[in-house]
Amino acid sequence: MVDAAVRATIKVGLNTVVSLAADHVNLALEFPEELERLKDSAAMIRGFLAGADKDMRRPEVQIWLEQLEDEVFKADNVLDELNYENLRRKVKYQNQNQLTKVFFCFSFFNEIAFRWRLGSTIRGVNANLEGIHGRARGLSLECKGQSEEASGATANRQTDSMIVPSDVIGRHEDESKIVDKLLTQSKSDRISVISITGPPGLGKTTLAKAVFNNPQFDNHFDKKIWVCVAKPVNILQLFKMILETSTGKKAEVDNRQVIVKGIETELKEKRYLLVLDDLWNHQQLLLDNFFTTFKALEAKKGSWCLVTTRLEHVATTLSGLPQINFTRHKLAKLCSDGCWSIINKWVNVGEEVPKDIKEQVLGRCKGLPLAATLIGGLLSNKGIEDWLSILKESLLNGDQGGIEQIIKVSFDHLSPAPVKKCFAYCSIFDQDTDLEQDLLVELWMAEGFLQPDSQNQTMEGMGCEYLRILLQTSLLEEVRRWRGTWYKMHDLVHDFAKSILNRNSRNQDRYLAASERMLENMNEKASASLRTLFLDGGIADDMLSKFKYLHVLKLFGEDVKELPTSIGKLIHLHLLDISGSSIRTLPESLCKLYCLQTLRIDALEKGFPKEMSNLISMRHLHYFHDDTRRKIQMPSGIGRWTCLQTLEFFNIGRQEEGRGIQELGTLEDLKGSLEIRNLELVNGKDDAELANLSKKPNLYRLVFEWGNRDRESNKCDENVLEGLQPHPNLKELHIRNFRGEQIPQWLVNSSTLVELYFVNCHVLLAEKVLSNITTLSSLKLNGDLNLFGNQRVESLKLVIRPESSLSDSVFFQLFSV
Repeated sequence: MVDAAVRATIKVGLNTVVSLAADHVNLALEFPEELERLKDSAAMIRGFLAGADKDMRRPEVQIWLEQLEDEVFKADNVLDELNYENLRRKVKYQNQNQLTKVFFCFSFFNEIAFRWRLGSTIRGVNANLEGIHGRARGLSLECKGQSEEASGATANRQTDSMIVPSDVIGRHEDESKIVDKLLTQSKSDRISVISITGPPGLGKTTLAKAVFNNPQFDNHFDKKIWVCVAKPVNILQLFKMILETSTGKKAEVDNRQVIVKGIETELKEKRYLLVLDDLWNHQQLLLDNFFTTFKALEAKKGSWCLVTTRLEHVATTLSGLPQINFTRHKLAKLCSDGCWSIINKWVNVGEEVPKDIKEQVLGRCKGLPLAATLIGGLLSNKGIEDWLSILKESLLNGDQGGIEQIIKVSFDHLSPAPVKKCFAYCSIFDQDTDLEQDLLVELWMAEGFLQPDSQNQTMEGMGCEYLRILLQTSLLEEVRRWRGTWYKMHDLVHDFAKSILNRNSRNQDRYLAASERMLENMNEKASASLRTLFLDGGIADDMLSKFKYLHVLKLFGEDVKELPTSIGKLIHLHLLDISGSSIRTLPESLCKLYCLQTLRIDALEKGFPKEMSNLISMRHLHYFHDDTRRKIQMPSGIGRWTCLQTLEFFNIGRQEEGRGIQELGTLEDLKGSLEIRNLELVNGKDDAELANLSKKPNLYRLVFEWGNRDRESNKCDENVLEGLQPHPNLKELHIRNFRGEQIPQWLVNSSTLVELYFVNCHVLLAEKVLSNITTLSSLKLNGDLNLFGNQRVESLKLVIRPESSLSDSVFFQLFSV
């Protein structure tokens, strides 16, 4: 069949081309007819792709596919350039304070010229694509319908010790044996080591997590440390990983003596459990050196080291070390009942599965829990007819077997086509790295994988839907964190995704994670084909300008201190991430990136460039440094970013400089959490109302903060707070340094708040106020408070009341009165 990855690449490209063209439907002369031609051409080409399976071995068809892919990317590039030009013109007109008659005439003729150029470009794209599907007819390729191909719908790996008990199926006997062993105390002075060995996908890490979190260890081990090794490392790296995991802090030194002393401080006279997950090193010298050092740490007897590894050589080497007592636990394949239990967690067909089909499915699992999980995900939410069809046609035919084939079938059945691109793109990260939900969606959006079908759907919403599909098929796993939702891939799934990430007809790298050295020998053609570059290290000014079609640029590394001024030449750039670098200054040329949708930065020493408001396509601004974010001035004129959704804080400044609270008024798409600081600079209710917070339904958390000043401004504070009335959807509200005594009626009448904090405030809280807000489950009061009008207190304890309203019972505990 036509390679599903190549077909997905072309389909996504076609969708992007049509979408870019449709965005300018009112601009180009004679455009409606050209747009229809473009849509017809795209539909025909999709049909030829669907019908080309049986002809793909023919050399002339391979050439046709190469030409098609080239034309699609050329069309994408040229339309994106026109989109940039349109944005540039829009910015220019916005910046023009007064339009003179001469300027008007000049602009009018420029407008005509631009529309003519746009229409001419679309006609050129149409001619090329029509030539492509004309050649398809000449090759006698069959044109099929437009349904999706499946209408049913060595990098650094990191793991952690967290586990959901229900994830452990069929391994309770293994867990019990290992736990009993770890509870025994050796009389020998040698280190006790146990290994869990077996092939990939067998569930070694899952079993180790279950052991690590066993409640019998709560009072048995003084210290538990989980380290994922996941690649060959030297001994210094291994010691450093152990120290950082144990302390929860980054080790800033590379001196072995200092690092080992730090580990000794953590473990001396303690009984510890150290897990080395996915150990690859089997060199006897390294392991001998490592355990010799650990033996000298003077830990309590009864300490253990648990190792998981897919390499028998590791276990063999460990068994020969004289300074350890070694036990090998060879993990067997999961029984059929266990595999079927995993599948049943996902599948609900509503009727009994025929016995012969069930046996064949279990045969495909081959006792591997990962295989069972992937099959369950593949068949989830499907009716019995689709269920059996997939099994018979995809999983049970042919001699190909193994977990790789199951992953491939799951991939082939992903629908719609852009989900395949989103899946493959995840592999640009290190293997099994925790992937931040917002970052994934922003990257997919930047690459054009998210093209909404209607005005009611956002690109971000579509990205979240694609994540749901990948979770449902088990190609991604969800990892909960205290801040947001994160995902990861199993290492075997990652290997498959990596193999298809850059699969195309010419084997060109379009998405690349590289080191600085790797770029030195890259020729101009290769650099021009790149759409994403993750670069570990800096890049020279002239080198950066060669990557002229980049959509995504991520620079990271402590030695990366400067962003080249040639960044302004990357007119196709949609996402820039320098949050993992030491860059503290943004060049003014950045303000020419009119297509930029996402900017991720850590900290800035000199503030934002003057013309930042020109970035009118901005949707997500992330600023991560907690200390400097409280002091930094906001970009001037941020109110022009009318597409903005992510703005974690807004430091109010002078309105005449474009930094007043009024700038928030036009940002109606803001979502998530927003902190508004320096509210003492707001003159009153009328000015506060200009923020239009009541028209921002997607904000779930707000923080209002006043700066330190005289207490005489209490009445003004009350007026300002009254004018900051949020949308009724708000869930969490924090108020800091408020000098008023009365709280506004909108807060008293709130019917959705679940969390309310007053920090360093001087408010009068009547009992009826608190009793009215019946949805509260968390309340914190701190400051010079007038409680119920007859008692002043400085602080009240945080209260969590998940089941009833605050008025149901006496709940306050006074710290001081």
